[in-house]
Amino acid sequence: MKINRTAATLTAAAVIAAGTAALGTGAAASPAPAPKPTVVLVHGAFADSSGWNDVIQRLQARGHRVVAAANPLRGLASDSAYVAGLLKGITGPVVLAGHSYGGEVITNAAAGSPQVKALVYIAAIAPDKDESANDVLGRFPGSRLPESLDATPYNRADGTAGTELSIKPDKFRESFAGDLPAWKTSVMAATQRPIDAGALGDRSAAAAWRDLPSWYLVARQDQAIPAAAQRFMAERAGSHTVEVDASHAAAVSQPNAVSDLILDAARSVR
Repeated sequence: MKINRTAATLTAAAVIAAGTAALGTGAAASPAPAPKPTVVLVHGAFADSSGWNDVIQRLQARGHRVVAAANPLRGLASDSAYVAGLLKGITGPVVLAGHSYGGEVITNAAAGSPQVKALVYIAAIAPDKDESANDVLGRFPGSRLPESLDATPYNRADGTAGTELSIKPDKFRESFAGDLPAWKTSVMAATQRPIDAGALGDRSAAAAWRDLPSWYLVARQDQAIPAAAQRFMAERAGSHTVEVDASHAAAVSQPNAVSDLILDAARSVR
């Protein structure tokens, strides 16, 4: 019997085309995976964005875009407005993390933001509305910062006189980063960013943790914000909480624990 090879070839091609089309339809029907949230990191007083370096590497390795904000440290309202403006330039959901005074900034910057889906506090001040950092530290004694600070006059941008606070170099390690080697804390002391003294007395205009899920890392060896104060704020906010044996500079000394907590928060974002 003579086989019509042309007809057979056309039939086979039709079957292959139909199978390919079916596969294509199935792929189109499968929803694309949701983009991972951007992580925005906000440093606190007496530090800069480089304190997040090891955390950033770990978050990027897990596929997250990371933005480390340069916190101006000039006043809670203006610092929060700066970070809020930064958030508006980011597309998609955001996990917002703050260390130390940076916790106050994220608490205000996230208020009313549709992008921020989770807050992460790293040994941070998580104020209630109308509460200041000084209020929290006054309620929980034990901080070694007051005896470690230098006050320096400076001129603000509007021409008014202000006072900057920085940690004395010989006090930096014991009050800020006691679990890090001296050579490292010497560099951190030299590169620290001073804060306007008024910022620590500024009262929070919002408490975003009342409306957003939050995570909190308590640093048990913290000599700047006592661990008891951190536990109080974490419990008040209903935060998912972990505790680590770390100084105030937990992001530098315990980057794995810090990045793991941020990743936990990021996984909650849908």
